[in-house]
Amino acid sequence: MSPRFFPWKDYSGRISPLKLVVFVALFCPALWTLLCFFMGWLGARPFSEAIHQVGLWTIRLIFLALLVTPTRQILQWSRLLVVRRMIGVAAFAYALGHFSLYVADQAFDLVKVASEIALRIYLTIGFAALIGLAALAATSTDGMIKRMGSRNWMRLHRYIYLIAVLAVIHYCMQSKLDLWEPMIMAGLLVWLLGYRLLHRRFAVRQRLPLAWVAALGTVAVLVTAGGEATYFALAYHAPVMRVLSANWSFLLGVRPAVVVLGFAGVVTAAGAARAMPPLWAKRRTGFA
Repeated sequence: MSPRFFPWKDYSGRISPLKLVVFVALFCPALWTLLCFFMGWLGARPFSEAIHQVGLWTIRLIFLALLVTPTRQILQWSRLLVVRRMIGVAAFAYALGHFSLYVADQAFDLVKVASEIALRIYLTIGFAALIGLAALAATSTDGMIKRMGSRNWMRLHRYIYLIAVLAVIHYCMQSKLDLWEPMIMAGLLVWLLGYRLLHRRFAVRQRLPLAWVAALGTVAVLVTAGGEATYFALAYHAPVMRVLSANWSFLLGVRPAVVVLGFAGVVTAAGAARAMPPLWAKRRTGFA
């Protein structure tokens, strides 16, 4: 293999520090889960917990891949785009690992695995997301882009948003009462989908005005809080207003809406800071 095709190198064949750091970081969750498994740190059901952890990192990596484009545009960091493909392929690798661990947990009984996927809707949804990720990973190379044509390739890879929706639904359905992180994922998904829609409609020179970014963060927070309250009201008849008010009380810990608020605030603040002229430019203007 030519050195320039190594994932930590750019097209000129030189080592890219950004790609190298991301490449190494992508192995860390899997290695940590493996260490915890052999050290007995995964609780009474280590195999089930390993399946859960690998699946959780699959969704996190899908979201990180989706976050690359908004972050690149808001922070005007064009180089960030070079790691999107790497993160996306890693998401598929973790999804495949998640599924493989599940098959191993079923003693490699493929008939039982197939029947479980067919009969349990959350497994059906998860398997559909895996197939979608496999299609995107298989067409992620430069050669496939040339064969398919950029327009067809982009049309296919937009299905990553549908895959993200399926992954969040799968996660929510299997989590049942423990919806803390699934609700955070749902709120972030609202932000990501909203950003894409707003960017297509209101972007100026490929940048969405920060006023829209701030408004989108507010909507994502409200949807997160409302979604959590609605779920507990329908599933457990919990009072809606009590669940909503709990979002702003730290007696029960940090709620999902607060986490989404923090994310939206950091993104908006970072975009505002990036849009400000450098301090040296202000001084130079002052002396003029």
